[in-house]
Amino acid sequence: MSMKVVLQNNLINIQTGFQTLKTQWMNEFLSLHAQDMLFLPKAVLVFFNISYFTQREKFLSSLSTYYCQKYELSGSFFERSLLRSSNQPIKIEFDSLEDAQNVSVELYARTTHEVEISLFIPNSWVMAYLTSQLDPYIVDASPLQLLVDVSEMRAKSRLERALNKRHILHYSIQYTYDATFMQRLYAEYAGFEFEADDHQKIEEMMHYYTVLECPVGSSQDALKKSYRKLVKIYHPDKVYQENNDIVHHYTQKFQLLQEAYTALRIVS
Repeated sequence: MSMKVVLQNNLINIQTGFQTLKTQWMNEFLSLHAQDMLFLPKAVLVFFNISYFTQREKFLSSLSTYYCQKYELSGSFFERSLLRSSNQPIKIEFDSLEDAQNVSVELYARTTHEVEISLFIPNSWVMAYLTSQLDPYIVDASPLQLLVDVSEMRAKSRLERALNKRHILHYSIQYTYDATFMQRLYAEYAGFEFEADDHQKIEEMMHYYTVLECPVGSSQDALKKSYRKLVKIYHPDKVYQENNDIVHHYTQKFQLLQEAYTALRIVS
């Protein structure tokens, strides 16, 4: 497994394979900085947090040891170089894609205001992603579970956006929930009349709200307003002079907007 550590003017760039995720020093560092990470395609960017300065230096020392042993380099010189850049963001970039690993995540609504998010098997990356997305509303956390306060509509919107992202690095997240979850979480909306095992229909409806960039349960006026705004942006006539790929993308998006708006008008 190859590895590169590149010191740039304003960044420490670590290019490695997914096996590095299994090292204890990497897991500890990422778990600690869950709230300071930005998830990118095949990478994460960890920002500097003065509160964890000592832990960051420990991580860079472990990285230096790991890297220098692998390539038989001078450890002391390389470690000093890393530590001089210890206040810079750290980008961890994965150089190859492995087969996606499925991660099961269960959602349970205790009440209309509290949601439990539970992992069956510990996964620091998926938990780090969920924590980074939901941090302002997390009231309790453990390696396997988050308890989220969704009493405010913006908290529910944040939850919906987080759940809409199903691929984190090389993990494929499989969320499980049922009609009871929907009815508790959105008890004020009468349109949620699904059979308990009709998970596909629930998923489809959630996706349509995301397509229209509206919180679940939004009013007809809100749906109409967002729909009209988006169809103006994605109308294929706007890009008819562009290449075929762009025209195809706009056409698909335009058709999906129409499908979503039609379906949610019927539900509502």
